[in-house]
Amino acid sequence: MRLTRPALLLLLLGCVLFFFALGNHQLQGSTESRVAGIAMQMHLSDDWVTPNLLNAPFLEKPPLSLWLDAGAIRVFGGELFAVRLASAFAGLFCVLLLYAMLRKLGRPTALAWTAAAMLATMGIFWGNTRQVGEDALLTLGVTMALLAFFHANRQPGFARGSWLLFATGIAIATLSKGVLGLALPGVVIFVYLVCESLLEKRFKPRNWLRPALLTLLGLIPLTVWLCMLYQRGGMPLVSELLLTNSVGRFSGSFVEAGHYEPFYYYLRKLPEAFLPWNLLTYLGLWHFRKQLRSNPFLLFFCVWLVAQFVLLNLASSKRAVYMMSMAPAAAVIAAEYARVLLGWLYQKSAHSTVAKFFSDNHRPLAIALLAALVGAYLLAAHRAPLADKEQSFQPLAAEVMSLQASGKQVALLRPDERLGAVVFYSQQLQHTLSSTEELQAFLSASPDNIALVENPEIPGMALKTLDKLSVGRHHFYLVSLAASAP
Repeated sequence: MRLTRPALLLLLLGCVLFFFALGNHQLQGSTESRVAGIAMQMHLSDDWVTPNLLNAPFLEKPPLSLWLDAGAIRVFGGELFAVRLASAFAGLFCVLLLYAMLRKLGRPTALAWTAAAMLATMGIFWGNTRQVGEDALLTLGVTMALLAFFHANRQPGFARGSWLLFATGIAIATLSKGVLGLALPGVVIFVYLVCESLLEKRFKPRNWLRPALLTLLGLIPLTVWLCMLYQRGGMPLVSELLLTNSVGRFSGSFVEAGHYEPFYYYLRKLPEAFLPWNLLTYLGLWHFRKQLRSNPFLLFFCVWLVAQFVLLNLASSKRAVYMMSMAPAAAVIAAEYARVLLGWLYQKSAHSTVAKFFSDNHRPLAIALLAALVGAYLLAAHRAPLADKEQSFQPLAAEVMSLQASGKQVALLRPDERLGAVVFYSQQLQHTLSSTEELQAFLSASPDNIALVENPEIPGMALKTLDKLSVGRHHFYLVSLAASAP
């Protein structure tokens, strides 16, 4: 992408939105605590093949985000902003990529910039690009793959650069979220090619074979890691990742994963999914419905939105963050419809004072709206530490570290994934216990030994509660063996 004035302005906008006050708040919620803990353990153990959470393999996701987070820890130390850098850069690259590809597809500069700015200021996108996790990387990979596919598919010859970008996107998406990283772009490409074949009334094998073959190329990095994982732990580890976690989450057989919601969950989320641009998106979908036969560009982005939405509804495991990969398509549709509205205002301006005001002043009004949105997001980023009191596990980690510094031995009994925060903040591997027998042996070994448990009442053991620590609705107890009766 050439660094033109619009591109530089977009780069500045993205940097402000995604990097401002990135490390001003503690790890919040289960995802940040879990991922940061795994990344810190990867850094400490120097095991870059098998992700481990509190000394147990954690194979819900492939390790791309963990590699990047652990690498950032190695460069910057155990800083909060370090483990959020991967998501922030993924968000920035996604915005710049959308602008560059829209320009390459022949869309006007103003429209491409508007779509990219809408994506950057979309709540679901902005919020998740500032968190520790793999969803921003997944969105970058899916966006890269789909935009590159559409551009390559429109070229008369073999667009080598676009197809290479497509394979790179597949690699990023699958190394971030495994099967889901393949399914999200795959369902869009499949539905679009079906629509294309029906509209043109002919089947072009080349259009199907090229993305299929380049997908295999994009799967090579994931395959290499899976082979390394197989060498470490055999088929059980590979099966846990691909079948238990990926297929199991979709089918509902992986009960422990949770996030099970009713079939109408995403319908309920639609009013807030793409704020503040969701009204433009939905009106655009309705407005463009009659143009889809003759406009492949609009058809592709509508298919992107609708096909992924249907796929997500079919899955048993549902989370609002999964809709993030739909945000680029929503931004494009919103920008296209905003262009339609502007044209309508120009037509009405000859007979309407209100229409003339808005049409003549649409640029300063748009700048004012963008400035207001950016200001609101920066204020939200500045106020993020207010949520620490309810969502942060840092006070719990600080208590464990204080006990360890005073010479106590602290062990975690069957630790919740949220306690990965203890590994991150302490920057050391923690002693974990997997059974009541191990707990008994550990506490009996020394009166200075203390265990962190979620339930202080364990049958067959007399425990003394030393302290109760609460994070939101989650309660943890520091216990030792109760003194024996004389």
